[in-house]
Amino acid sequence: MTADILIQPAHAKDAPAIAILVGELLAEIINAIDAQAFNFNLQETTARLETYLGNGTYVVFVARPASGDPVGFVALCECHALYAEGTFGMIPELYVHPAYRTRRLGMRLVSEAKAYGTARGWKRLEVTTPPLPQFDRTLAFYEREGFSIAGGRKLRMLL
Repeated sequence: MTADILIQPAHAKDAPAIAILVGELLAEIINAIDAQAFNFNLQETTARLETYLGNGTYVVFVARPASGDPVGFVALCECHALYAEGTFGMIPELYVHPAYRTRRLGMRLVSEAKAYGTARGWKRLEVTTPPLPQFDRTLAFYEREGFSIAGGRKLRMLL
């Protein structure tokens, strides 16, 4: 049942539990691609998240059982680009603990992200998934939620 799990804005006190979920997400990605793509540190991630939540540069909604720690979350950042015709939102992370994935929590978290973006006047919401077969289910999830492929690949350069 999903009614027993609430979708709520995260607060600084949620940072340790969310950071654990971030570690689980990154471990799943590393396992899927068989490459050490991330350097995860629980304490540093917790501190970073507390700072981001505190200064408003990062918005997080959590899926939480009525009495317990979060079992899923969606993170949002506000971005600005000419190609996007103004302000838009980016989902840098979305994760639901495997034991809760059949409860439509991902859908509820994306719905909350859409509502937040609409209220902020965002022109669009973007998310990136690796263009690899290991992430076909992730891509299908986002397409079911109304996202469409916009082309390109995500590239990075470490500074």
